Order: sequence, then C-alpha cells, then structure tokens
Amino acid sequence: MAKKSKGNRVQVILECTEHKETGMPGTSRYITVKNRKNTPDRMELKKYNPFLKKVTVHKEIK
Repeated sequence: MAKKSKGNRVQVILECTEHKETGMPGTSRYITVKNRKNTPDRMELKKYNPFLKKVTVHKEIK
C-alpha cells in the first residue's frame, strides 16, 4: 500500500514582536498548526505575553 503524503497542515511557531524589541531576557512563543493551502502567507495572531503581562502581536517564524 502506498504511503500517504503529509498533507497541507504544518506546525508553526509564533513569536512576540514587542518583546523582541524591548531586549528583555526570555521570549514569548506559541506553537500552533495552520493549513498551508488556505494561508500560504506568514501567520499573525494576537496572543497573551506572560513577560509583558498583556496581549501582543505574535508573528510566525521559520
């Protein structure tokens, strides 16, 4: 029987953009899954940053 392809769902890492600019130690990162076919661009979500204690924009990294 033939092996199935991986499909369009891939795991991505989201990293906080505001925390990186402050230069403080530690980073806020989230792992999530996206559909490569529906969202070919880099993902951008608002998530909670426990270091800054507020909701910030998290962008997809490689």
